[in-house]
Amino acid sequence: MKIVANRKRCAGHARCAAVADQLFELDGNGYIGFEEKHVSPGFEELARRGVRACPERALKLEEDDDVSVIAGLPVQ
Repeated sequence: MKIVANRKRCAGHARCAAVADQLFELDGNGYIGFEEKHVSPGFEELARRGVRACPERALKLEEDDDVSVIAGLPVQ
């Protein structure tokens, strides 16, 4: 599983980091600091919660089987 961030959509609410700061690093201005990040085993549920917390839907998860998930729902 990996987290994919759309940095252009990030508005700096930092709700993802409030849920799981170890997964969702922010830059010096409070915006998401990466475009893609692998999720280590055991952190999948935190990643899901952080993605769901984003009000701008700037984050999505890509499962290992290439299914994208936004806000907990599969995306075709």
